[in-house]
Amino acid sequence: MTDFQSLKLNENIISALQKKGYTHPTPIQLQSIPHIIEGKDFLGIAQTGTGKTGAFALPIIHNLSANHQKNSPNQISALILTPTRELATQIADNIKVYGKNSHLTCATIFGGVSEVHQIKSLRSGVDILIATPGRLLDLTKQKYVDYSKLKILVLDEADRMLDLGFFDDVKRIMDYLPQQRQSLLFSATMPPAIETLVHKILKNPVKVEITPQS
Repeated sequence: MTDFQSLKLNENIISALQKKGYTHPTPIQLQSIPHIIEGKDFLGIAQTGTGKTGAFALPIIHNLSANHQKNSPNQISALILTPTRELATQIADNIKVYGKNSHLTCATIFGGVSEVHQIKSLRSGVDILIATPGRLLDLTKQKYVDYSKLKILVLDEADRMLDLGFFDDVKRIMDYLPQQRQSLLFSATMPPAIETLVHKILKNPVKVEITPQS
């Protein structure tokens, strides 16, 4: 069975995974990590609970660590859009585990709480920003987010974002992002609206489907 070492992740990540007892990648991780490390756009169709967070977080940490430069205030290097506050927090927790030995910074932005601490974290410059679309769009309009150094975009649980009515916000956020970037989209299903978005934001993506579409 393939282990994380064979995926050529850097030693700091391997060490962090081993300390948590993670030795073997899930199928979605096995099929996504090499392509994402290579900088390819990626479309992953997989259910919740299949290890999707590791599938995008591990190669993002690997790639950003390789050429790490501290961002200026409000600049971000990677943006992970996710539909709920709970998911944003969960992704951030995982990234802090995987990137424990890296020098990367991570912050979350979501609604339902004060903007003050979120704005403060952005002012420090952030490597990986995890955000829900509504609050991110609000802060973007207020010029608290600088996308000029953005390298990687992730849309996680894209079908849930559609169900929760976030698609208009997502499309508006896309207008602020640089054209030259790596884009990754993960979804459990592929309704027509998601397929339209895929064609709009992904360029010649590698497509991996782990479970049958419902």
